[in-house]
This record gives sequence, structure tokens and C-alpha cells, in this order.
Amino acid sequence: MYLANNGYFAIAEALTRDGIPSPSAADPARNPHRTGEGWAKSAIKNILSNPRYTGRQVWNKQRKDEVLLDVNDVALGYETRMRWNDKTSWVWSDTIAHPPLVTVNDFELVQTIMAASGRGRTGNRQRRVCRHYLLRGLMLCGLCGRKMQSHQAHEMAYYRCRYPNEYALANHVQHPRNVYVAERDIVPALDNWLLTAFTPHRLTDTIRRLHAAQPDTGPSVIAPEITAANKIIATCDAKLLQYRAIADAGGDPATVAAWMAEVNAQRAAAVTQRDQSAAQAQAPRRLTEDDIRHLVGSLDDLRNTLRNAHHQDKSNVYRALRLALTYNPGQNKISVEAKPDADYCGVTVRVRGGT
Repeated sequence: MYLANNGYFAIAEALTRDGIPSPSAADPARNPHRTGEGWAKSAIKNILSNPRYTGRQVWNKQRKDEVLLDVNDVALGYETRMRWNDKTSWVWSDTIAHPPLVTVNDFELVQTIMAASGRGRTGNRQRRVCRHYLLRGLMLCGLCGRKMQSHQAHEMAYYRCRYPNEYALANHVQHPRNVYVAERDIVPALDNWLLTAFTPHRLTDTIRRLHAAQPDTGPSVIAPEITAANKIIATCDAKLLQYRAIADAGGDPATVAAWMAEVNAQRAAAVTQRDQSAAQAQAPRRLTEDDIRHLVGSLDDLRNTLRNAHHQDKSNVYRALRLALTYNPGQNKISVEAKPDADYCGVTVRVRGGT
């Protein structure tokens, strides 16, 4: 379809209209951040760019780089970031590893067209973004339920949802082309609520409401995080078997050792995530009022932090309270929920004349 001059969106429309499950719909455990309601343009692009569909195994597509958190303060340490290697560095298997879905010629022709259109991965463009968004990952669109994207316009922070631009419309979701809300219209009202909800004279009532709003402790269930971690572990085990086979067949020992070290690190991280999720699933969810009072006892410091706080400190407060903000553009409302641990409280704040 792409070689027949169909774009990403047209292909996504056709797949959604024909009822073919998108990756997030087919495997929601690996895509908990997506709704699975339709095909996304990004999924189409990734499939067109994936050489595995030629039937050959491909390695060394990405590498891990250690990047300073702050170039002006090296004491803060490093963070690991994945970078795309140049395609000339990719390692292709000499033999067919699994049944091919497309020919190598078609795949290379698609890559040539994508590169000519400026859509291909070059592997050389690395742009460090230093913008800060206080509510990154906390804003939800009330129309589609997706997380809103952080966006900069005219040196101001916004949050936007472009569902019709990213996902196929064949599912007939009623959604404007763009939904925007400015950060400056949210944060002051949000801070005012936080400063009043946990003031000393209201703290007793707030704790009582948090205690009453807790869900009843029910039987333990297998969390989606555990299922996802088990899948990652199984995938890593399969890769390790493949790498050992490559080593036995005479593959370069240094290259194979690097591959195995990377996969072992991924497997160890998945095991840690599985164990942590299992411990959380078995932990009691219902807290006493004394437990909650101890939990929110540090909020006096957090309230003081909010006053003229640095953006990173304020962002940490929002995440410590596990805030979730849902923007309803038709009603011009933002509903705010705070869920510290198993607790719950909520408020509705005013946004430019709305509530």
C-alpha cells in the first residue's frame, strides 16, 4: 500500500476499517499506555521501517549512551538513553531466520522513498530538549482518555491531544482535530487547592475523607506489570538461546558477548520489575487513619515547597501525590484527582471561565 502511494494515515484508516487489530489491541499488556481503538500513524511507520519483515535477523540497530543529567552539574550523574545506530552498522543474518513477509527489494525501496520524503531514521540527528513541563504525563484528554502531549508554542507550555491526526478515524471517535490547554491556566488553581486541602485546620477532615474513599481489600490479582515482565523475560531467554547458537556457529565472540550482556541487563530489570509488582499486589491496600496521618504528615513541607518552588521541586510534589488531571474541552473543565498510595481525593478547578 505504501508503494502504491498510500500514506501512513490512509493505511491506518484501511486497517482500522477492515477490523485488523492494532499492536496495542492485539497485545494490550505490552502497550498499557495506548487505547487500542485504532491504528496509529506511528505504528505504520515503525512497521515499514522494521527490517525483520524481510525474514532476516537484524542486530545492532540501537546502542545505549550514558548522558549527563545536567552538563553544568556532573555530580547529578548520568542516565541511559537508547540511540539509533547508522544503518551501515546494522548486522544482518546471512540466512533467512523466519518466513519473510516482504522482499528485500521492496523493503529497500520503501526506505529510499521514506528517506527522500524526510521520514526515515537517519541515526545522526540528536537534539537535546531542555524544556520543562510541570504536568508532563499527568494530563489526560477527557474525550479519548489518552495522555496529552507536552507542547511548546510562543515560549509557553501547552498540553495537546491530536487524536485525529495520529489515529485512524474509521472508528468514528468524536474528537476535534486539536485539543489544547495552557499550563499557565492550570497550575495556579491546582496549587491553590493543594495549599488549602492540606492546611492544618483541614487536615483531620482530609484524612477522614481519604480513609473513607479507599477501596475494600480484595483478593490478590495478577497485575498487568507482572504479565508484561514475564513476557520480556521469556523474550530475553529466547534471544539468549539464539545468541548462543550464533556463538556456536562461529560468530564473533566480542559482538555476541555484547549482545548477551545487553539482554541479560534487560532480563534482570524485568525480573526486578516483576518482583516489585508481585510484592505490591500482595501488600494490603487499605490504610488506617493513623497510617494516612503519618503518610501526609510530610505535606506541610510539600505545601511550603509549592510556594515559589523550582519547577522540578513542584513537579516532584505533583508526582508524589500521584495527580491525574482530565481535561474536558467541551465543558471547559479540568477534573483533578490525587491518589497518594491507595488513597483518593478530588477537586474540580476553574479554567478560563469554566470550572
